[in-house]
Amino acid sequence: MELTYTPEQEAFRKEARTWLEANAPREKLPSFDTKEGFEAHREWEKKLHAGGFAMVPWPVEYGGRGANLLEWLIFEEEYYRAGAPGRVNQNGIFLLGPTIMEVGTPEQKKRFLPKMASSEEVWAQGWSEPNAGSDMANIQATAIKDGDHFVINGQKTWASRGAFAHWLFGMFRSDPDSSRHKGLTFILVPLDTPGITVRPIEKLNHKKAFAEVFFDDARVPIENQLGEEGKGWDVAMATAGFERGLMLRSPARFQDTARKLVELYKQTVASGVYVAPELRDTVARCWMDAEAYTLNTYQTVSRLLAGGKIGAEASLNKIFWSELDLKMHDTALKLLGHRAELLPGAPAAGDVGEWLDGYIFALAGPIYAGTNEIQRNIIAERILGMPRK
Repeated sequence: MELTYTPEQEAFRKEARTWLEANAPREKLPSFDTKEGFEAHREWEKKLHAGGFAMVPWPVEYGGRGANLLEWLIFEEEYYRAGAPGRVNQNGIFLLGPTIMEVGTPEQKKRFLPKMASSEEVWAQGWSEPNAGSDMANIQATAIKDGDHFVINGQKTWASRGAFAHWLFGMFRSDPDSSRHKGLTFILVPLDTPGITVRPIEKLNHKKAFAEVFFDDARVPIENQLGEEGKGWDVAMATAGFERGLMLRSPARFQDTARKLVELYKQTVASGVYVAPELRDTVARCWMDAEAYTLNTYQTVSRLLAGGKIGAEASLNKIFWSELDLKMHDTALKLLGHRAELLPGAPAAGDVGEWLDGYIFALAGPIYAGTNEIQRNIIAERILGMPRK
């Protein structure tokens, strides 16, 4: 693999760095799990869009820049280098958007992608149900055809960004006599549809990161079906591939955390605080693993640019980055000692609280995007060819 950048890629990096240095917010925005923060992040997304950096690899006509995935990786590196805000519409731009590019109709691409890129419309992810978490094939919410509409009934829960989002994408059982992976249809649902009730789910810190969504004879046009009717599982697996294997967690995210961890280690040692010798090796391993994930992602992108696809190996990526993220934050807390318990708002916290906040979020990594236990089953069956018990 060629690990040098072309002059054109270097020029793009310089342009992105210059723009971000001039435009990225100087102060941290409020959490997008609050209404105030949600709107503040949408304004930032609009600014990104106006600058031509909302979705670097998308075609220009859909709100992108027309660049390739390698340039997206370069942009992500500069984005994290600048300390720019998290992407409030990540479910849309990183997961649903690429899926629409792959299986959507021309009309759907024209209708949804530009407003997604600008965050005029923000998307929630509607996978989980009370009895269908990591086992998505157990979905029970129904979408039954009635003329030119689907009539949707049931419930979705843990809908990321659901408290404030405008649209939800998810799978529904369109064949009531079907079971498991069959008879599911992927549908795009406006959350202001009559018959839909959105109930925010507050975290322990009172932020509304999720929502449960109830459907009571909600009528959604058939034209909002993505992919073939009854083939929703195939569409969802394409989305899950982007979630687990590439778009949702760019390597720059983990490189940035690894750099901060190395700096924290240096500061802690310089302060004279006792540091257990084994932590030095752990910090070094975290940094190396972040670099390994980066190189693997570049390899994956090179394969995609050559006409390949993301397959079951996405499960390997998901396990790797979720456990790496947790390891880095756990190591940071060990370095911080008793100071690690300070919340971000504590007067003496400084930037210490960011590590605790990151650790709490990292705990969810092995769960969301499909639990790591399920991913290991996929690896065993589809990559290693091991038989089911």
